[in-house]
Amino acid sequence: MLVYGKNVLKDVEPQKIRRVYLNENFHDKEIIRYLEDHHIRYFYRPKHQLDKMVDRHHQGIVIDMDSFLYSDFDSILEENFIVALDHLEDVHNFGAIIRTCEAAGVKSILIPKDRSVRVNDIVMKTSVGALDRVKIVLVNNLCESLKKLQKKNFFVYSAFMDGEDYQTIDYSDKKVLVIGNEGKGISNVVENITDVRIGIPMLGKVNSLNASVAAGILIFEMR
Repeated sequence: MLVYGKNVLKDVEPQKIRRVYLNENFHDKEIIRYLEDHHIRYFYRPKHQLDKMVDRHHQGIVIDMDSFLYSDFDSILEENFIVALDHLEDVHNFGAIIRTCEAAGVKSILIPKDRSVRVNDIVMKTSVGALDRVKIVLVNNLCESLKKLQKKNFFVYSAFMDGEDYQTIDYSDKKVLVIGNEGKGISNVVENITDVRIGIPMLGKVNSLNASVAAGILIFEMR
């Protein structure tokens, strides 16, 4: 997987890096010292070659690293707070939610394989290093996975615009927060198995929040 940027380099575990490509005019001595101290191979390339690799603002550094390894579902069963994303599509939202989870001490996120975000270079950059401390679990069927968690005494709380005020709820010790798709919200199949519908009261003219903003508010309240 190709990722990019100076901050990302230091967030990725050195043993996961295969090689690094630097702009031929790259002169950041601190970065070069970091590469040499960690015995990471690096090569100089013209800027136009780096542009073709990632097609984004790379700050003169492109990192070739091992593909992201998703965690196994069974590895999260002993936790008490899990976030699930019901076919979220925006990678920037995904990265921001990962970062929020890490900051709040939430260790795992469930995502479905179909019609959903995956970990890529943008997610890596947006999450700012949090991916090394948050498990991402890729499941075949999100609804069935939530049912399995319910059998393990988890309560499923799904975010709805018209849900019960999130500040008035007495949350279970073992819980899953489900955040829906940016446009369609929570899917019907997930709604049908939801234990509690929760919402954030809107006091202005805007009737909804960005998915990652809503997730941040709810995650810290439920924690």
